[in-house]
Amino acid sequence: MLGARVRRTGSEVAVAHVRESLDGPDLLVWARGCRTDLELRRAEIDALNVFPIADADTGTNLLATMRAAVATAERAVLEVEDVTSHLVAQALARGATTGARGNSGIILSQVLRGIAEAVVAGPLTGVRLQEALLRSAVLVRTGLSAPVEGTILTVLDRAAAAAAEVTEPSLAEVARSAAEGAAHALSRTPTQLGVLRAAGVVDAGARGLLVLLDCLVTEVCGEAPARVRYTRGELADQGPHRRPDDGTEQGANLPARSGDIDHERVRDGAADGRERRTPDPRGEHDHREQDADPHFEVMYVISGTDETAAGGLRDRLAVLGDSVVVVGDGDSTWSAHVHCRDAGAAIEAGLAVGTVTSIRIESFAVTAPHSGHPEHSHHEHGTDWLAARHAHGGTGVRERAALPDQVASGAGDRLSRPLGRDVVPVTGGARDGRVFGDPAARGALADRGVLAVVAGAAATRLFEDGGAVVLRGDRQVDTSALLTAIRRMPNREVLVLPNGALPAQELVAVGVAARDGSRDVLLLPSASMVQGLAALAVHDRGRIAVDDAFAMSEAAATTRWGALRAARVRALTMVGMCSPGDGLGLVGQDVVVIDPDVVGAGRILLDRMLGLGGELVTLLMGADAGPELAQVLADHVTAGFPGVEVVVYSGGQQVDLVQIGVE
Repeated sequence: MLGARVRRTGSEVAVAHVRESLDGPDLLVWARGCRTDLELRRAEIDALNVFPIADADTGTNLLATMRAAVATAERAVLEVEDVTSHLVAQALARGATTGARGNSGIILSQVLRGIAEAVVAGPLTGVRLQEALLRSAVLVRTGLSAPVEGTILTVLDRAAAAAAEVTEPSLAEVARSAAEGAAHALSRTPTQLGVLRAAGVVDAGARGLLVLLDCLVTEVCGEAPARVRYTRGELADQGPHRRPDDGTEQGANLPARSGDIDHERVRDGAADGRERRTPDPRGEHDHREQDADPHFEVMYVISGTDETAAGGLRDRLAVLGDSVVVVGDGDSTWSAHVHCRDAGAAIEAGLAVGTVTSIRIESFAVTAPHSGHPEHSHHEHGTDWLAARHAHGGTGVRERAALPDQVASGAGDRLSRPLGRDVVPVTGGARDGRVFGDPAARGALADRGVLAVVAGAAATRLFEDGGAVVLRGDRQVDTSALLTAIRRMPNREVLVLPNGALPAQELVAVGVAARDGSRDVLLLPSASMVQGLAALAVHDRGRIAVDDAFAMSEAAATTRWGALRAARVRALTMVGMCSPGDGLGLVGQDVVVIDPDVVGAGRILLDRMLGLGGELVTLLMGADAGPELAQVLADHVTAGFPGVEVVVYSGGQQVDLVQIGVE
């Protein structure tokens, strides 16, 4: 239902249509708008994420949860003719509960559940929005084992309280009041939580909640509230800085508003409306960032249980870890979340109360902040794919060569001609500008060769085109085979890229045996083929051997690498039990992600690896990876990490569906 509001713009009079209620299709439009705006704000929210774990994924988790909610609602409306508000809201809540990612995603599901419970009897009106926000605040606090103020909880409480204060509750006034109340409370979160103040940020989850409330105002009133971009403060303990959305660089400390509420006292969301003093969590929670012990984020969906059993599970998980949330969709599905050191025990706790599905386990060892940045200088090098791979132009656009079976995507995408087999491989740029292969240039280059252990026919061509001699590693390579290959090299100096084929102690033994009076052998620390490609990209025979080996080793070491695999058998990994067909995400040799969907595991793995930063992603596709997998993963990076370039090569390796390198 629509109303109208008149506003003057100079000499013109504009009429903005204001909705008096939202029916089912309107709620779905609102949810889609939330999804779009969370996509736009994802990087901003991720950058604010310091509590409870500084893993820069709150925006990513909120977006993934809203995507799951919208997808479920869109399927639900296809099955009925009468698309009611309750049908859409209930589907949104169900999709968010089963598809929730992270602590923030589960809390988002309860906001949607509050709306669903409020619109059972009809469309969303001002009164029902008041009821929805109050109910959401209660649901969220009930689902948490240890609520902490200065987070999304406090901001949701204040939004509900501000909405309830509207005496003539039209939908527009209630929505505006809730959004403004949330914005004011958001600006005060650093005063309530010491870790936020120290980092100079507002709470990330609360920022995401404000996105949802602003989208509601936009849908109801036809105008989006003016908001600033919240950015990390330049000086800790001086409060976060906000950057205007118009792209200007000026930042200003968050202002205190005259007459603003005292956020040292917040509503607890209980039915009796009592207020309680906010505890100072600084001493209680600041130790979290200092805790170096590895632990995991465990999430799963539970069915076949009830409220009492869910409460018992919440208590049990609180003993095992922290950041515990156990919530339901209001129907028959529950979602559990915990940060703990014993992922197996957390899963067993769920199995004790119901049927557990959609288990997701992620290791915080992957997402802990690093002090460095994966940058290294690149020297002139040849072979079209190598030179193009790291070329920096004045515009900041990198140009990359495309092999015939290569897919490339990313900002500023430009593809040069495919590398043909008739192109003379160039393994280094001579100091006088001549290239290897020209007889006149040979005297300026060292008698140095690169031997690489490679699995897969397509990967073999990549390394050979880069000037390396290849020892095929499709089957297990032993020390004898590697030693024989080194001794067959005709060069005085041999650099070896083992690419993870042998353990370190065996490589040391091979190196000792291979060295003699006529040959120097250096084994480089490449633990995967994507690290080997990064090393080969900076190989320069115009340098002395020690300098060349150092540059190649540095390139390999600063390339974070991972792999996506499909589990073949039921097995116990470091992050829990996997079943045949599950997607396994590895960082190095360690499994850090288990997901029933292989593609989903790949997306999560990319999010975790790129959460630490990166400029170039290399995807080396295995023999069993379908062509659609490469495109899906490349599109995921392009959509979620603007400015990051993606290069996809066919590798043909058997074990890994994809090897991933991040530079």
